[in-house]
Amino acid sequence: MLLFMKVLFTQFIAEMGDKTQLMLVAMTSKFKLKDILLGTGVAILVLNGLAVLAGGLVSTVVPTWLIRLIAGAAFLFFAATTLKSDDDEEENVKDRKIKFAPLSVFCTFFVAELGDKTQLTAITFGANEGLSAAVVVWLACSLGLFAADVIGLLIGYLLKSKAPEGILNTVAFFIFSIFGILTLRQGFGLLLGAESSRILPLTVTVTVAFVIVCLVIYKKRKKVEV
Repeated sequence: MLLFMKVLFTQFIAEMGDKTQLMLVAMTSKFKLKDILLGTGVAILVLNGLAVLAGGLVSTVVPTWLIRLIAGAAFLFFAATTLKSDDDEEENVKDRKIKFAPLSVFCTFFVAELGDKTQLTAITFGANEGLSAAVVVWLACSLGLFAADVIGLLIGYLLKSKAPEGILNTVAFFIFSIFGILTLRQGFGLLLGAESSRILPLTVTVTVAFVIVCLVIYKKRKKVEV
């Protein structure tokens, strides 16, 4: 029980204020609570299971730079989709959203969390305690991480119900955009080397392209609303 509480508390503190927690706050503008809980819960169980039992096998097999680039692209994709009009896909894609929303949450959270400090914490506890305590460490890590993320979700839905209409979408857009650009920059740095002169031009190019795409989407939305 002491080990369980120690691991749970450590994971809870490590996740507070982390990018994935803020990401879930932003996701409340796009998905239903049950979809986020399902996708996040499964992703946490899978990630911590891999970290504890396999010693971070996923992080060693998949290059960190690729993980960062995929995560950054996912963040920017969600940022762009927050700009779409609510009526654009409401009729034709409603059922598809219900079916695939948990999967979208799962994939985004899974990629974003790979190599994060909470996963490294799970790997450390798993290595220190050995396979005999693997189940205890796995459950404690998962519950600690999930508890912190639930707090983020509650904050997001509180903002959604109390804040002026559209404000949460705006907050979500900036959260996803900032994390997306910063994560892509990390990926470029890992791929090309931290001192590479190509990192800044690549980051600027992606940022400009992203801004152009967002402007196009925003203009289309305004035309639909008019």
